[in-house]
Amino acid sequence: MTEAEARDWLSARNVPRETIDRLDAFAALVIAENRNQNLIGRPTEAEIWNRHIVDSAQLAWLGHFDGRWGDLGSGPGFPGIVIALVTGAPMTLIETRARRVEFLRKSVDMLGLAGSVAVHGGRAESYAGPPFDTITARAFAALDKCFALSPVLGGSSVKWVLPKGRSAVSELEEARKAWQGTFHVEQSVTDRDSAIIVASHVRRKGTR
Repeated sequence: MTEAEARDWLSARNVPRETIDRLDAFAALVIAENRNQNLIGRPTEAEIWNRHIVDSAQLAWLGHFDGRWGDLGSGPGFPGIVIALVTGAPMTLIETRARRVEFLRKSVDMLGLAGSVAVHGGRAESYAGPPFDTITARAFAALDKCFALSPVLGGSSVKWVLPKGRSAVSELEEARKAWQGTFHVEQSVTDRDSAIIVASHVRRKGTR
């Protein structure tokens, strides 16, 4: 997918021009900050719409995800800030690294998201806010570690939308040894070799 095709992909889903402009502003913030700290790989700056913006935004179209979102290990705000921009859903960005937390808070403020997006500067295990309805995470942890956070973050009613790249199928097979629920694998629109795991009603085997 080229950068032009990435923009067209969003336009085809009726993302408003104003939102496209805010995504542009966010992309500029990420690239500028990338000079100060390693937020994204330098070679991907020229493909930020394909590799990061649409790669994040596509998650919002993989099901009916109402309510509050959480983004584990949010880093520079992918996918959390992008999902918040394209859906308007309440979002909490969870990140441990202080400089990235500072960047996330600055971005939330500059993008006018302070009313709907919160930043939790700390480990997911220490989160004590409202439970999440949907959780996403990009390059955060193996499925087993993600699912183990369910009691803290929202319980078995949480829906999970987890981009896993080429390891999706093997990670899911491994996780199914300890976890039960409804799982399916979706192909990424930005990379035909990458996949996304969508899961719901996840609980440890042997529990109700």
